[in-house]
Amino acid sequence: MTTTTGAATPQTAVHRRLPLLDVLRGTAILGTLMTNVWVFTSPGAEWGVLQGSGGTPGFGSVPDGAETLFRLLADGKFLSLLTILFGAGLAIQHAAAERRGEPWPGRYRWRALFLFVEGTVHFLLVFAWDVLMGYAVTALYVAWLLSRSERARRRAMWWAAGVHVTVMGLLSAALALGDGDPAGGGGGVSPSVVELYAHGSWFEQIAFRVDNALALRIEPVLTFALLVFLFLLGVRLLRAGAFGADAVGRRLRARMLAWGLGLGVPLSVVCVLAGDAGFLAGRYVAAPLVAVGYMGLIGAVVDRLLPQGPDSVRPGPVTGAVMSLGRMALSGYVVQNVLCVLVSYGIGLGLAARLGDTWRPWGVMGLWAAVCAVLLVGANWWLRRFEAGPLEGVQRSVLRRVLRG
Repeated sequence: MTTTTGAATPQTAVHRRLPLLDVLRGTAILGTLMTNVWVFTSPGAEWGVLQGSGGTPGFGSVPDGAETLFRLLADGKFLSLLTILFGAGLAIQHAAAERRGEPWPGRYRWRALFLFVEGTVHFLLVFAWDVLMGYAVTALYVAWLLSRSERARRRAMWWAAGVHVTVMGLLSAALALGDGDPAGGGGGVSPSVVELYAHGSWFEQIAFRVDNALALRIEPVLTFALLVFLFLLGVRLLRAGAFGADAVGRRLRARMLAWGLGLGVPLSVVCVLAGDAGFLAGRYVAAPLVAVGYMGLIGAVVDRLLPQGPDSVRPGPVTGAVMSLGRMALSGYVVQNVLCVLVSYGIGLGLAARLGDTWRPWGVMGLWAAVCAVLLVGANWWLRRFEAGPLEGVQRSVLRRVLRG
């Protein structure tokens, strides 16, 4: 990887790995599962979300309070964190191309196209709320912006933020004035959809996703401006040195912690108190702010555990496993969804239908913890034997052949 100090540009970057990025990526993968695990285990699963199933239960009891807190800690935050890190990775790719004297975006277009194909396959075969397709499209646009001036990127970044906040504000106002149901389901989850995920075949589920692709792909469309903003934020943070183990990085992360949590947490509380009308603002406005604070917080923890920097001290077993998962984040993201499908849907163990509400929240949290353990142990084991994760290896191999041809 590439890192910078101060306000360095890619041309002045120092070539060395940034282990903190791997820690952040690994944490983001585990964190996104904190949200998605409730999708897999809710009636109607992916489609049920659009029809209003799987909402937070509130704080009426200890189990309800535990589930609500667990979900609020993650909802939208780690997805935003992962998006920022994808932007940082794009900046690394750009810097590498410049060092090699290659045109930009040049070969990166093929990488983005391959990611879109991977996301499409993941969407069809595994999980309708795939993020890879949206990342691929956004990456093509942001890659083009990286060939423009810093002024053009800054203008695009803040225009994207303005458009996104305006859209979310208008939609939230519509919810407040309407029925207050962000999913628009109104009548609850269709019994036929519940039956599909509880007892339907894999091919029936694939056909259902194809038939309802427009509705199931609505999130990356509505949040495209947010994706652009977060990608460009990742670029700026990387080039400013926010992920380095030096004094500059620590100072920037301290600011990120203070501003991100200082602004994001109170705004999140307001959105929760607003009920359904505050759902969109909570997930897509407050959550990105909290994600910046999480980056600062995770960085502070890493700095305390490894005061000399994670690249100069051998990390412990937990930190090392998280770093391994971060190095194969694409594989980890897909594998965690495959595991949850096999446990929850009728094409596997079918526990979501067989156990119903009896395993919520503790059983669902246990599923999250079990899948996290499998990912951490598996990533650590895999990278001791192979250079890259399985999907990362396939991507490299295919792209190498395409570019040679």
